[in-house]
Amino acid sequence: MGTWRSAALAAAAAAVLALTATGCGQDKGSSYAGSGNGQPVGNASTAQQPGDNAYGSSGGYGQAGGAEAAAKQAGQLTVSDSKELGKVLTDSAGFTLYRFDKDTASPPKTTCEGDCAKAWPAVPADGVTAAAGTDAAKIGSVTRADGTKQLTIGGWPMYRYAKDTSPGDTNGQNVGGTWHAAAPDGKKASAEAAPAPAAALPGLSVRKDAKLGDVIVDARGMTVYRFKKDSAWPMKSACTGACLQKWPAVAPVGKNDTKGIALKGFVTFDRPDGVKQQSITCWPVYTFSGDTKPGDTNGQGVGGTWYAVSPEGKLVGAPK
Repeated sequence: MGTWRSAALAAAAAAVLALTATGCGQDKGSSYAGSGNGQPVGNASTAQQPGDNAYGSSGGYGQAGGAEAAAKQAGQLTVSDSKELGKVLTDSAGFTLYRFDKDTASPPKTTCEGDCAKAWPAVPADGVTAAAGTDAAKIGSVTRADGTKQLTIGGWPMYRYAKDTSPGDTNGQNVGGTWHAAAPDGKKASAEAAPAPAAALPGLSVRKDAKLGDVIVDARGMTVYRFKKDSAWPMKSACTGACLQKWPAVAPVGKNDTKGIALKGFVTFDRPDGVKQQSITCWPVYTFSGDTKPGDTNGQGVGGTWYAVSPEGKLVGAPK
């Protein structure tokens, strides 16, 4: 009887986990609206914390410091826009990546070990995908003293900061005068070096395209797409591996960081590969690496399976 009861409890727990991971209704008649659990990035906080030294103090990142945080892969890199820092490189969960002035890029070398590495967990080199619109050739690795491989961008070793507790935090900026948020090319993020945006855009909004009509765009003005091979009920993505490098997943966006789009089924999809992806009407959404500037729609109709997304979350221009 005890064995049967344990098996039943395990099965029930698995069922709850599956429902939680899906985040959307299990049938097409579901009216579940949900709410995204992701947060918008780019809300920089550059003030140095009282008592911070060259290392800072541990006990923050993702509510887990030290070895646990150090082991977390970066996944799909993204680029956020900060008024204070310009373009900032973040991991798949929206956490800021940093570089250390005492390291070197040519050749790549890390000098942050011991207590330093507890406050500044090294980002693992494996499981990393370049951010949309950035040079994948800038991604590399350096071998640390313990034999592990650390991610480098433009030769510079990448770290997270233990006191960044939420996506978009930049509490590590200028700690000790030696730690800086990383730009997409591995250089120091700098608002002076970043071109001023034509207009500030919400995380997701609507643009009127001359050929396609109203389509959804991200905060950079890049066109958002859906994949016909995906599923919304239950939520699944058929785009993995090399596909996800070509079609980067749209990172989670808060509902209050949108304008003019459908919010029913606007939930975060916890992908099996660990990437958190925004969905619209329960459909996972992506950008296209072949779009190099705002307004591009080079992904439209690719393979007869990729299409821009309407404000209602529907495919734009897809054959019926």
